[in-house]
Parts: sequence; C-alpha cells; structure tokens
Amino acid sequence: MNSSTTDKWISRPRSNPRARLRLFCIAHAGGGASAFRGWAEALPPEVEVCLVQLPGRENRIMEKPFDRLDPLVDALADAVRPWLDLPWALFGHSNGALIGFELARLLRRRGLSGPRHLFASGRRAPDVPPQSRLIGHLPDDEFLADLGELGGMPRELLENREIMQMLLPLLRADVALHETYEFGEEAPLDCPITAYGGVADAKVTRENVEAWGRHTSGPFVIRMFPGGHFFHQTEREDFLRVFSADLHAVLGAL
Repeated sequence: MNSSTTDKWISRPRSNPRARLRLFCIAHAGGGASAFRGWAEALPPEVEVCLVQLPGRENRIMEKPFDRLDPLVDALADAVRPWLDLPWALFGHSNGALIGFELARLLRRRGLSGPRHLFASGRRAPDVPPQSRLIGHLPDDEFLADLGELGGMPRELLENREIMQMLLPLLRADVALHETYEFGEEAPLDCPITAYGGVADAKVTRENVEAWGRHTSGPFVIRMFPGGHFFHQTEREDFLRVFSADLHAVLGAL
C-alpha cells in the first residue's frame, strides 16, 4: 500500500485508521485529484477518501496520459489492488464515471472484491451512444471552445494560450478515451448504482443518466441537480449534503 508506484495513483487527504469504507474518486476529463479538494472533510468520518491521480495532470504532468481506456483501467486496477482490504465504493464524474465502471468490471473479471456502491456522475450510461458531435479531430480553437461550453474551465484559463497549449495533449488524450470507447456486453454489476446528473447539462440528458440502471442487478437511484455538466461544483454544498446521505446509507448496509 505504501509503494511509490501506488502512491502516484492514490492519495489520501485524511488518513483514517478507523474508516469503514474507502471511497475512490476519479475526476472528469482534464481534471485531477484537486477537483475533490475539501471532500474528505465534508463527507462522513467513517469514509476514507482516496483520490485517483491519473498520469498527465497536476503532480504527474510530466507523464504521458493514456488515450485509450483499456490500458488505463488495467494500470489503475494494479494500483488500487493493495487498497481493497476495506469495503470500498467508487465515485466518478464524466470521464471518471466511465473509468470507474470499467474498473469495477475488470476487477470482477480478475476475481477481486467489487465496490459496495458505484456513484456515476455527469455521464451517459456506458452503452448509450454519443448524443453530440465528436470533437477529438477538431482544430485546437474549435476543440477548446467546445470544451469551454461545458463550463468546467475558468474563462481566464481558456484565454491563456500558453497554459492551454501545455494542457492540450492531456485534454485531447482524455477526450480520445471516451470517443474511442466501445461498450462490451457483460453481466450487470451486482453493486447498487446511484447516478447523478445536472438538469441543464447540454451533453447528458436525464434519459442518458437513467440508463445507468441497466448496469446493476441491485438497487438503482437517479438524482438530478440544478446546473449544467459541472453541477457537483456549482451546487457543491447541496451536492455534498446529498452525497453524504447516500454514503451514510452505504455505511449502514456494511
């Protein structure tokens, strides 16, 4: 658990020897562990928040990002394996939800313990085809303009050409992850799924979010919040209050 390889992938803002549940959090395209700043303090104290840091961002910015999902999930499965000695759950937003879903399926194929709950946020279900145009092939300006419409990057950042040129390889790799993804049929997960969405999300409709229910043989809940694609940030207080209640329910079932 303390190996340097694993530490690159997983960080704990608050080590918690009394934790009853580990929660792995995976950020959106272009995002890193800092997207979950403050979550460890806001969520139930029995939960140990484990932030997943993928290559190519923040403290791993010098590493080449993955642009295909299968090798990424394979490497991530190796990294999380030492942390599966407690019951655990997954939260992923947008790209992170897709990564978390495929991680749970890969660990099942490896015969390892699965999540007690999957929280999928801001992403259409894995078997739902894209509802909007693909953007990975677009010239830089159009590509960045399309990403900017989602509202996840401050305007001053989008207008800083030097920083955006540095971030472009990561952003293009992350977009390629989901644009090249092909869903493969497997048995539904046996853990419950809770899917979160934003009512004003231009890319992910309520029907897209409801479709996550097909991917569990257990209970399924959908929760919609005001706001667009990054509702968990714009409606942070309300979102974390609801998410905390959902985690208390998971803890109660342990």
